[in-house]
Amino acid sequence: MIEFGEQSFPEIREAVRKLCAGFPGEYWRELDRERAYPTEFVRALTQDGFLSVLIPEEYGGSGLGLTAATAVLEEIHRAGANGGACHAQMYTMGTVLKHGSPAQKAEYLPKIASGELRLQAFGVTEPTAGTDTTRISTFAKRVGETYVVNGQKIWISRAEHSDLMVLLVRTTARQDAARPSDGMSVLLVDMRKAIGNGLTIRPIRTMLNHATTELFFDNLEVPAENLLGEEGKGFKYILDGMNAERILIAAECIGDGRFFIDRASAYAKEREVFGRPIGANQGVQFPLARAHVNVTAAALMVKHAADLFEAGKPCGTEANMAKLVASEASWFAADMALQTHGGFGFAEEYDIERKFREARLYQVAPISTNLILSHVATHVLGQPKSF
Repeated sequence: MIEFGEQSFPEIREAVRKLCAGFPGEYWRELDRERAYPTEFVRALTQDGFLSVLIPEEYGGSGLGLTAATAVLEEIHRAGANGGACHAQMYTMGTVLKHGSPAQKAEYLPKIASGELRLQAFGVTEPTAGTDTTRISTFAKRVGETYVVNGQKIWISRAEHSDLMVLLVRTTARQDAARPSDGMSVLLVDMRKAIGNGLTIRPIRTMLNHATTELFFDNLEVPAENLLGEEGKGFKYILDGMNAERILIAAECIGDGRFFIDRASAYAKEREVFGRPIGANQGVQFPLARAHVNVTAAALMVKHAADLFEAGKPCGTEANMAKLVASEASWFAADMALQTHGGFGFAEEYDIERKFREARLYQVAPISTNLILSHVATHVLGQPKSF
């Protein structure tokens, strides 16, 4: 049976499956135990061009659209792997592509496409601001031809494994800006020069292997030529990146959901209790069927959002809704898979418990379910704001 979506980019999907076959569960389990970064996996994806699918051909990429990128990440997750180690390499460069100068694009995009440079860090969230991005306080003061940065960021994934970082800062204090979203700017930070020279990275150990960190800026000097676009307009520059991020992560959730359904379906047909396969019981069948329905419906929403993004149409609401329904569908599938496997679901060797922990993240990040519901309530249904 061909799942919805598999008819799109079949060659890409098959190539990703073959690549992931070289990185089986044992590989991911060892990394998970050590909280180690999947360097070999990321290198293989880079060499085969999967992380540069959105970079135009003139800069060494494939020049494909977001739907192709969703196919890549979905298949990575369906194979039991995890794209969180590298998915930012796909969408973060969009800020450079859309808002960088010709010189910046020529300097960075070919090297990102080839893998010579990694642009995997997206520095937005702060401890006291959370999802309220307009309240960030990390400040960049212009001093001659340099910006001097002071402040703090948190939950910045892959910072230890990135050469460059797209950093959102304030260049005008919130109280001095005409609107709360004004006065923010985007800097491209060379992490190789910054670490130890004003930038300190502190790893945060969490329940899953996601290489996340806290960043501290203490008079970090960034060349003014590293400003992306115009000063003070950075908030709108990162919105496209956030929409792409949510759609791509929604595609990962679809892959996770199908991973859980694949594994649970196979196990239910093989595992015998009371003299027959447990899959013969409707108490096992029905959750499997519902998980399949949920994931299939969510996949339609993800495709719709990706199509809008690719067409250059407004898609903020659709990106948020896709991420919500996909994350909830994958979580239901995860719970169902764990229940189907019973005690064996808690054993490392089945990979269910690892993926179970990973799947739970996406109802919290990159934006929480409650914030999505608030957005839909106020922007779509016209309800009064609660904050």
